[in-house]
Amino acid sequence: MAPESSSTFPRSAGVLLHPTSLPNRFGIGDLGAGARAFVDWLHEARLGLWQVLPLVPPGPGGSPYASTSAFAGSPLLIDLEDLVARGLLEPADLEGGANGDAFPPDRVDFARVVPWKHALVRRAAARFARGHKRDVLEAFRHANPWVEELALFTVLKDLHGGKRWLDWEAGAREHEAAAMAAAKQRHAAELDVVVAEQVLFDEQWRALHGYCAERGVRVIGDVPIYVDLDSADVWSNRSQFLLKSDGTPLGVSGVPPDAFTELGQLWGNPLYDWKRMRTDGHAWWVERLRRMLSLCDVVRIDHFRAFAAYWAVPFGAEDARGGQWVKGPGALAFHDLEAALGPLPVILEDLGVITPDVIALREQTGLPGMKVLQFAWEEGAEGAYLPHHHVPNCVVYTGTHDNDTSLGFWLSAPPHVQDHIRRYLCIDGHDFVWDFIRAAFASVAHTAIVPMQDVLCLDRGARMNTPGIAEGNWSWRVRREAFNADTAVRLRTLAELYGRARR
Repeated sequence: MAPESSSTFPRSAGVLLHPTSLPNRFGIGDLGAGARAFVDWLHEARLGLWQVLPLVPPGPGGSPYASTSAFAGSPLLIDLEDLVARGLLEPADLEGGANGDAFPPDRVDFARVVPWKHALVRRAAARFARGHKRDVLEAFRHANPWVEELALFTVLKDLHGGKRWLDWEAGAREHEAAAMAAAKQRHAAELDVVVAEQVLFDEQWRALHGYCAERGVRVIGDVPIYVDLDSADVWSNRSQFLLKSDGTPLGVSGVPPDAFTELGQLWGNPLYDWKRMRTDGHAWWVERLRRMLSLCDVVRIDHFRAFAAYWAVPFGAEDARGGQWVKGPGALAFHDLEAALGPLPVILEDLGVITPDVIALREQTGLPGMKVLQFAWEEGAEGAYLPHHHVPNCVVYTGTHDNDTSLGFWLSAPPHVQDHIRRYLCIDGHDFVWDFIRAAFASVAHTAIVPMQDVLCLDRGARMNTPGIAEGNWSWRVRREAFNADTAVRLRTLAELYGRARR
């Protein structure tokens, strides 16, 4: 596989900001006016990239890395004002928020906003489905075969009181043809509503994506390596996963103990049956990536190291210490993806425990990996993430959604790390975050990405996610006034100075 061309990854820069963090008065960011204001601000700053987290329906705690579907769009991202404009909701439906109280502007209160917004989106989708939209729904079904399985999964899960599919009655649990046919006949209207939700998301997202293209902004999407056990994907594609006859996993995902987590991390996702996937050219992964590339211009694949070797933990283990490394599919998976989809506009998340086989596989694919500046300072001049070790074919970040903000990192860094940074960057530390952004923009890496929290110099209170902590993540939001001319000019100056300004 040849390295990606400069047309796929021209020298550029952008901002990481998930749509749930966008501003509006409805408790959670969406694909509407706040998103367009952000894109306008990126355009003003001459930045050509917007990186998002997975666009799928979020799981417990609002995590976009845990979902009932690897293919679906999140109904929580649907713009309610657009639904009013289309006559699918009434203006009064949007007033007051949950329980008549306004939602907080700086945080997503998932416990309040999720039931409130889901009810509104479902109401609008029902009206859409009841209207003269049969041809639209059927066309979407035809183009997206996954949506019928998602609809069946969603409706059956509701009928079983929200239980996981492993605990459904036998016919539904085993996806028996007769049970599925009966469900389609008996619950046709409810299935149409779920499909309509996906149509509405798709229409709004494609309109926003077009708006980005008009302003010279490309979108970087995100594909989590694993999917949830309790998902439409596993329920309807059991042969793709290492499962026992009763549907429980033979093993689950995680990462081993390290200097930061003495018990390791137990993620709990079912593992892929890579041997089985090889027999059909990794067709499930091909369709998953095809779907994401239809929504975004570039895709980041999370936890790339699992393609070289993954940490397999026995199902039922209390923590990840009892796992073992198992060889992954290697370059063959990427050969099959490229054969089906053409040259891959893909970024590889090659962080974590990176062994020589992972590096060799990344080099074999020719795809860019990641360099995170916050990780650069503990090993002296040998630190792999230090700018003098960067290569052009990589993406540099000040930090990611899993890191503290850069200001939080600086304020909590031990004295020897602060001293190393001051000497390396020739700074006194009074404007550390923007010095960090400057270092990222100055890198030889073809792409530089900065979280919005760093652009705003926010402390750890604005952190998006803390790995290993189940509560209190994914909720940070930005206010509309952050998209101002001063920050745009400051970013544009750096982008122009270091050859990253949007062409």
